[in-house]
This record gives sequence, structure tokens and C-alpha cells, in this order.
Amino acid sequence: MTHRFPIRVYYEDTDLAGFVYYANYLKFIERARSEWVRELGVDQAAMKAETGVVFAVRRVEADYFMPANYDDELVVETSSEKITGARWILKQTVLRDEIPLFEALVTIVAVAANGAAARLPANIRRSDP
Repeated sequence: MTHRFPIRVYYEDTDLAGFVYYANYLKFIERARSEWVRELGVDQAAMKAETGVVFAVRRVEADYFMPANYDDELVVETSSEKITGARWILKQTVLRDEIPLFEALVTIVAVAANGAAARLPANIRRSDP
């Protein structure tokens, strides 16, 4: 399953050259991941309150292909690459008119309140590609 999340580029997202500032792509993909997890039925606030478990980004491998500009309409595509008991590897691509501008492989882990590794929620593990 591929999740699609629309983003519009605002002035605050751009740098002096008028391009999207490189770190803002990480914000875009974070928003898309959060919405996808919500659509998978995971209430992250309830998960933290009930179990003390939260998601954390363990690793990001990013490639920048072309810049996005002010007022561009973008789409973030998110899909699962691999799921284990404790790791979730996602591929996320930022597109403009179906042309990839940015792509990242993101490794998500579950972490308990004490900082120790925890198992991913069952509904995430069942969504394995």
C-alpha cells in the first residue's frame, strides 16, 4: 500500500534562493508518516499514554534530485519496504507532477519510556508489504 499526502510549499519553507530549504523535506515526510500511521489506526498519543511506547527515527538515507519552489503543489508517497518486530523501514518520495524531487529511506523504531527498544504495534507489523 502506498500512502499519498499533499503538501503546498509556503514562503517559510524556502531559502534565500527561493528553493525549499533542505531540512524542510524531513518535515514534509514526517507529516506524511504521521498521517499514514493515523490511517493505519495507530493513535500515537494513546499508545504513549497506555504503554509508554513511542516511535523514533533511527536512520534516514536521503537523496535530493531537484528543488521545489514557493507555491509548488507536492505529494509525499510513503510505502513500507520492510517490517520486523522492532523496525519499520519506509520509502518516502516527494514528487511534483509525479517527478521525484527527494527520496528517503527512513528506519522507524519503537522505544519504551526508559529508552529501551520495544516491539512495533501489531497493526503495523501486520501491514508488512
